[in-house]
Amino acid sequence: MYIPKRLSSLFAAAVVALPSLAEGSDFGMWYGVEVSHKLTQQWSFDANAELSNRNNTKTLDSWQLGLEASYKPVKWLKLSAGYYLKDKNRQEKLTMHSDGQTPNKWTPGYWGLRHRVKVSLTGSIDWGRFSFSLRERYQLTYRPEADGKKYDVDNDEWDPVKAKTSHTLRSRLQVDYNIPRCKIDPFAGVEMFNGKDGIEKMRYQVGVVYKWRKQHSFDLTYRYQHYYDSADDDDNTGEHLIGLGYKYKF
Repeated sequence: MYIPKRLSSLFAAAVVALPSLAEGSDFGMWYGVEVSHKLTQQWSFDANAELSNRNNTKTLDSWQLGLEASYKPVKWLKLSAGYYLKDKNRQEKLTMHSDGQTPNKWTPGYWGLRHRVKVSLTGSIDWGRFSFSLRERYQLTYRPEADGKKYDVDNDEWDPVKAKTSHTLRSRLQVDYNIPRCKIDPFAGVEMFNGKDGIEKMRYQVGVVYKWRKQHSFDLTYRYQHYYDSADDDDNTGEHLIGLGYKYKF
């Protein structure tokens, strides 16, 4: 069966990455706002914005705007697709020749736009007050060419950073718990990011959601991300993140 194989892969990758959680890690925060509108029992639309920082919150990392549409043919299954515009603050990078001592290429830090499309399929089941969900998401990211951002030391000239398209399959397992007569509900999850060369990143998160009336909800999340191979060519191997979010439904 496909789902059991995916769950076993998630569990195996999580076990392998956990021992290195404290090694080479950074700390940052991200903030998110989302507005959701339910048109019918099956269709809904979301608009969202996100801002994040890194380098122990000293450096602005990225901002993002997104639009997403979702369709639920049955109660336990949801299909969604969305477009996201992201501006990423790329870290400085220096590559060396084969001798390991002579500089080859130098790319100073700069801001670069990315265009991202996500298509997701989420299945969920309820067991008592627990809710389990498995989401499979295909993510396509296009980074346009950036002129004059990379310095060629040997030829003493500035070269463009070439355009790049990346494809990622994201698999997320999450469990939510509904506390009786309480407006605060906890959740926990693990997500695996697979690229063309295998696992690129593992994401672990725990958090709580506070619901105020029927329209408003606030969430507080702790997230750890372990990088096997960064698609953005950054050198960090892990990140500890605190997230604050707000969602409005109408």
